[in-house]
Amino acid sequence: MRNAAKVLLMKVWVVRSPVETKFVLLTTFHKTGVAISSPVWIALDGTDLIVTTAKESGKVKRLRNDARVEIRPSSRRGAVEPDAPTEGGRAVVVDDDAARDKLTRIFKGKYRWEYRMFLLIERIVARREKMRVLIRISPASAGDPQ
Repeated sequence: MRNAAKVLLMKVWVVRSPVETKFVLLTTFHKTGVAISSPVWIALDGTDLIVTTAKESGKVKRLRNDARVEIRPSSRRGAVEPDAPTEGGRAVVVDDDAARDKLTRIFKGKYRWEYRMFLLIERIVARREKMRVLIRISPASAGDPQ
């Protein structure tokens, strides 16, 4: 698994390093098979990629039904270069206090003030603090359906 994760990371970040890459376009799949993409913050935790999102987001609902994901390097707004690689993976939603604490430390460490500002704006717009979850992405196995 460790080598597979490294291969995934190398393919996704052909030009940029994972440390410099701030966003990827994460594609999740509806029950009907329709692909839905959105730009997300990305970080590394060991050999897995991690994403943070609101617990009640559509991504979380879709992942509970279908763990398949695709990721592509993107801009903050989801713009993808025409030659950007697309890699498949499997995602697991981790929703516990220990995971939230770890996620917060990792994302605050990587994004610093930008992440804190995002959370503040999100809290103001939603008029409450949204519960966040961790999405852990690992490379798809050879036998996984794509």
